[in-house]
Amino acid sequence: MIASLRGMNDILSEDYERFTYFIQTATNIAQNYGFHFIETPLLEETALFKRSVGESSDIVTKEMYQFIDKGENDVCLRPEGTAGVVRAFVQKKLDKAGGIHRFFYHGCMFRYERPQKGRLRQFHQFGVESFGVESVYEDATMIMMVADILSACGISYRLQLNSLGDIQCMPQYRDRLVSFIASVEGEICEDCLRRKVTNPIRVLDCKNASCQALYVHAPKLIDNLCASCQDDFDTLKNILYENNIAYEINTNLVRGLDYYSKTAFEFVSDAIGSQSAIAGGGRYDRLVEFLDGRPTPAVGFAMGVERLLELIKMPQSKREGYYIGAMDDEAISTVVKLAQKKRKSDKTNIEFKAKNLKNHLKAADKVNAKFCCVIGEDEMKNGTIWVKDLEEKTEKTLQQREF
Repeated sequence: MIASLRGMNDILSEDYERFTYFIQTATNIAQNYGFHFIETPLLEETALFKRSVGESSDIVTKEMYQFIDKGENDVCLRPEGTAGVVRAFVQKKLDKAGGIHRFFYHGCMFRYERPQKGRLRQFHQFGVESFGVESVYEDATMIMMVADILSACGISYRLQLNSLGDIQCMPQYRDRLVSFIASVEGEICEDCLRRKVTNPIRVLDCKNASCQALYVHAPKLIDNLCASCQDDFDTLKNILYENNIAYEINTNLVRGLDYYSKTAFEFVSDAIGSQSAIAGGGRYDRLVEFLDGRPTPAVGFAMGVERLLELIKMPQSKREGYYIGAMDDEAISTVVKLAQKKRKSDKTNIEFKAKNLKNHLKAADKVNAKFCCVIGEDEMKNGTIWVKDLEEKTEKTLQQREF
């Protein structure tokens, strides 16, 4: 038997219902906020992610599905959604058109990492990206949209905030942090030693417990912000307070990708174990420029769908649509004809095998139909169909043309 590859799962039955419910809910909310759908390719040039996500990130150094295709192109399956959206934004010359552009997307991402609960090698993300708005009010909008999506799905959360500064205050902080790392480098892990050279701030995101114990004493970026970044961060906190969104400051929150600056945020859940992040994002004002576009302010977020599935509180399912079946072989062609007409306006299930009434009722119940509709010998003679309302527990016989 050929099985699915490790970390690449099928989505069936109840998981599928939860999956589609989440995507529909998140889509409706994103559209309510004025965002429009964008679809980008699964396969991109590897250089796109090296230049955007960052050569020092775990995604680029360890996790990408990268290969040389038949045209000798260095390509990879997309590990995240933002870079592809920014590439499309620049390629379509929207950066030169100016104005505000707001997109949402959902689809598969791929990372070669150790599969575990809620973390797969092929997984799905829902994300949004906003271009052309410099105001911190857009950062707050991202956070409020995530809060709306999670609340609509009945998912409790804690919001964590940090500011990563900008090109004015980051260089001085970086020097202070490198000095601190040098003072403890005999006690930190190999990944942190590598990050000290490539991107020092990412040591704060290390998952090694002994490293984290050391970084409690590291200088905090939030204590080294320039006046502009501090004003933005204070404004963001005030907006969230005024809109009744609770938050906590996490000074070690740096996000896993190199392109973030200023606002960084994560929504975490205590219900899914150590992998507690269920959504995250922030501002990335320089990424469009990194990918050869005109400097454009930008901010966005992404949510890992698989991590959310078991947390979603589904609405009580309602019976809907029709189940139509035949009680003898002679009625099957009539059942097919009626079902095909009924599908023009209603959800309709059909059974092609002749069964007795009891088994048809069981089958209708299994597909959660509101009406069980059956044609037998008498109905064929009279041009009628027997219909039972499975919610109201009432039944009647209708002319087929009336049905």
